[in-house]
Amino acid sequence: MQSTRRLNIRPRHDFTSRFVAYNLFDSFGILVNTAMRVTVSDIIDKKNRGEKVTVLTAYDYAFAPIVDAAGVDIILVGDSMANVVLGMQSTQEISLDEMINHSRAVVKGSERAMVIGDMPYCAYQANPDDAVTSARRFVNEAGCQAIKLEWFDRALEVTEQIVGDGIPVMGHVGFTPQTPDEPGSSKVRGKDVEGARRLIQQAKALESAGCFSIVLECVPWQLAKIISEKLAIPTIGIGAGVFCNGQVLVLNDVLGLFRRFTPKFVKKYVDIYQESLCGIERYVQEVKTGVFPTEKQSFSLPQEVLKELEKSL
Repeated sequence: MQSTRRLNIRPRHDFTSRFVAYNLFDSFGILVNTAMRVTVSDIIDKKNRGEKVTVLTAYDYAFAPIVDAAGVDIILVGDSMANVVLGMQSTQEISLDEMINHSRAVVKGSERAMVIGDMPYCAYQANPDDAVTSARRFVNEAGCQAIKLEWFDRALEVTEQIVGDGIPVMGHVGFTPQTPDEPGSSKVRGKDVEGARRLIQQAKALESAGCFSIVLECVPWQLAKIISEKLAIPTIGIGAGVFCNGQVLVLNDVLGLFRRFTPKFVKKYVDIYQESLCGIERYVQEVKTGVFPTEKQSFSLPQEVLKELEKSL
């Protein structure tokens, strides 16, 4: 049974004033009405009230308003874009510039949801000294309200630096796609006592470092439940069971757009791929047979102009 304890807590850092300042002085001309967006406090309050946090990825201006209108609390511009949008084999391949550009588009396309930029491997793990500068770019250039980073050996140091700069951080433990194990090894983390204790320690350490929430990826549901009960901040599960404080999935998986493989934890809610294929096939057929375009999709010259033109030729 899920814990019902109420936690009257707030992050140990005051993000609000510094974050608003970033948006007000955005040199890229992005106007973000932060007063209307979901805030860090809103997300933490949801855990206090026992309400689930909904998180979904989005990567462009086309889908961002749809995800936003559906009532999702957080839009994560995930580095999974490398796989599902850009056709890369690894999330390590995506650049910071690519993440910033797509994050900017998502911010422009949304109004209510909190937008979190996923820090790519090159932005902080390749050189941790670049972490704060990279995080600032997500806020200053893209207009994101927070960033996400995965656990690595200097995760605590980097988290403290970014939070100290006034930027909210979402942590990530369990399976970390930016630093996967050898091919063929299990993605599920914390399956033995030692591994489970390690994940609990990592999650608690990230909370102490200032994270306002933590993603638990590919973690046994019993362990995710224990971690969720031990933390004052919300846990967001992906392949971690129902007892997390919220859930996140990749949009392209939810819509059936990504066909290369389907993780065990994915539920496909609609098959947009198949519907799109049918629509495009109809278009191709109508063009070939002359059914499209009709007069309705065409522009017309006035009859007198046409007659005058024909006489002049």
